[in-house]
Amino acid sequence: MKCGERHKTTKDGDVMINRQYVTVSGDMWDSIAYKIWGNEAYTDKLIKNNLQYKNIFIFPAGILLDIPNIEIKKSADLPPWK
Repeated sequence: MKCGERHKTTKDGDVMINRQYVTVSGDMWDSIAYKIWGNEAYTDKLIKNNLQYKNIFIFPAGILLDIPNIEIKKSADLPPWK
């Protein structure tokens, strides 16, 4: 998985981090979400953050996707040690 981060400083001095993912030939939205967050359930958030590619189902190599910052939710069904 190729991920990168770009740092941008706002006029107020805050640092914003933009994470990115570079596709590998054969990547699909759900597989990318799984690689990044460990769960395909976040696929919709990835697509919404990259609407210019919404009609691509199987990616060629070299497409740069912006990774949104999301809150990972833990399932209540998991035991406490997970």
